Amino acid sequence: MIEAQATARYVRTSAQKAGLVLGLIRGKDVNRALAALQFARKSVAEDISKVLRSAIANAQQKEGFSGDVDRLYVSACYANQGPSAKRVRPAPMGRAFRVLKRMAHLTVQVSERPAPVVAVAAVETPKRRARTAAPKKPAAAKRAPAKKATTKAKK
Repeated sequence: MIEAQATARYVRTSAQKAGLVLGLIRGKDVNRALAALQFARKSVAEDISKVLRSAIANAQQKEGFSGDVDRLYVSACYANQGPSAKRVRPAPMGRAFRVLKRMAHLTVQVSERPAPVVAVAAVETPKRRARTAAPKKPAAAKRAPAKKATTKAKK
């Protein structure tokens, strides 16, 4: 089974935001994953798409690859936190607020699904004959017991 991965480091997004988009493609076939990324409304989806294409290309270069890209699927994908750039934003009355510009390391791993196993036609063993039993008699139709007519005399 072929496994390949690709990593993009220092991508200018937070790992939490990238993790939301990576959750969309985890476990999917690569073609479905690329389609999902194309229509995702997050800007990090474009970066993830590049990493996924790179992982597919890495898998194609591995020795022993079957050549069928349709058998590849996203086996693992995650975003690790990278370094944060610290900036200063002016605030009222001479103060300053710290701004963290976060970065992430994106990793996508693809694997090849195992080929479907086809059973070899086995030699059939002769089946035992079923016993012949006496035909069952139909159950007698059960009737509801007849109600007795009761009359009460009016006084």
